[in-house]
Amino acid sequence: MEATKYNVLPLDNSVLPRIITPRPSATAGRTLFTYTGEMSGLPVSDAPSILNKSYTITAEVEIPQGGSEGMLVTLGGRFGGYGLYLLKGKPVFTYNLVDLERFRWEGQQALAPGKHTIVFDFKYDGPGFGKGGSGVLSVDGHPVDSKSIPHTIPFLMSIDETFDVGVDTRTPVDDKDYQIPFRFTGKLVKLTVNLQPAPMSAEEQKQWDEAAKRVNRAAE
Repeated sequence: MEATKYNVLPLDNSVLPRIITPRPSATAGRTLFTYTGEMSGLPVSDAPSILNKSYTITAEVEIPQGGSEGMLVTLGGRFGGYGLYLLKGKPVFTYNLVDLERFRWEGQQALAPGKHTIVFDFKYDGPGFGKGGSGVLSVDGHPVDSKSIPHTIPFLMSIDETFDVGVDTRTPVDDKDYQIPFRFTGKLVKLTVNLQPAPMSAEEQKQWDEAAKRVNRAAE
């Protein structure tokens, strides 16, 4: 009655579609993102999305005498997300699957003083949603760890965390490794994220819509 009176029909009580519906964004249509120095607090909607695609993250750093550690780039945190960082000088990439499981790639040696290029390259097993893939962590062109994972986050990595470069301003992707702000103590010359999105087929779009309907029914 009140909805009719104030002309606000139709009402929309959907959950997942409203969360994941594309909106105006600085990332729309972009596949290459470059950052220099420290940056924090970028909303998820304006950050490069690694969901359901292959991607490469490259960090060009300079390590001072005595070594360094800290966050290079992160999105999300304790309840889902990823982070590329140095822990006691060793490169680490952690993928937090919505706090159900954490997948970890780690180098065995601390980086020596000087310039280094750290790369995490992930090949997605798509097309489709939430599928697994294979990741390789490398330093200066040499692989230091590789593994495959069975699943990835399909729809939304975080609703209350941010994208940070050179620091972590919300919650850690792994509380056992570090505590915030975990500021990088070396020099982050450049951070690059290169996305390789896969097109969605008609069948995959149908699966997406059906999954959204199931979430909405569960929320009613």
